[in-house]
Amino acid sequence: MKKVILITGVSTGFGRAAASLLAERGHTVYGTVRRDCETDPKVNVLKMDLTNEDSVKEAVDTIVSREGRIDVLINNAGMHIGGPCETSPMEHVRLIMDTNFLGMVRVTRAVLPVMRKQQGGRIINFSSIGGLMGLPFQPYYSASKFAIEGFSEALRAELLRFRIKVIVINPGDFNTNNTKNRQGFLAPTGEGDPYRDNYANALANIERDETNGGKPEKLAAKLVKIVECKNPASRYKIGAFIQKISVSVKRMLTASTWTKIIAMFYNIKY
Repeated sequence: MKKVILITGVSTGFGRAAASLLAERGHTVYGTVRRDCETDPKVNVLKMDLTNEDSVKEAVDTIVSREGRIDVLINNAGMHIGGPCETSPMEHVRLIMDTNFLGMVRVTRAVLPVMRKQQGGRIINFSSIGGLMGLPFQPYYSASKFAIEGFSEALRAELLRFRIKVIVINPGDFNTNNTKNRQGFLAPTGEGDPYRDNYANALANIERDETNGGKPEKLAAKLVKIVECKNPASRYKIGAFIQKISVSVKRMLTASTWTKIIAMFYNIKY
């Protein structure tokens, strides 16, 4: 059955690949972008600013006026910011929480009345492996993804009576534009910053893993299966084996032991 799908953030990465593949499968796909960019002509592109409630409502209203329904919402759009917890600029903290978490909330709240009225739908929220474990020197990225985890779990129970399914995706590292896009939002850790050396070590490891990560098309193909699956699971961890298994290992260890392991992984000296 062909579906009407809204996916946020289709200018690059997962969103771009998934929107194209879903459209190729015959679904009616609406993808959102913040600014004009080259996109797949098979995808219906809408301007949307996740941080602006009026912009979100206008985009959702446009889809409903054209199609009369929204079957699947894929909350994909987000951003990455790097820096120490203490010395990262507060404007960066506000921006990542407003985009990754509150932006997702705004879109979900705008779509829910539509799905309730039609008595069904799917909401697919992109979290991260970093939403299941705190990542050093990405504390606010992890915090935004942890928030998505709690929100999705609560929402899943609230929506049972309306036959709306909530699904969480936890990707590991993929070779998207994350490294490039993060450059403008790195904390200015100059001389005198007590975290400077460890931050540099961790950032080198983060960017190495992203560069060597999987192709976004792999995740896009999995996303298509989730959209078209009759009874999808509530969660999908997608990525390298070591990243997926690390979530289970973390649960079996004490907090102090896990902290030492994660510090060693990111080459953090103590």
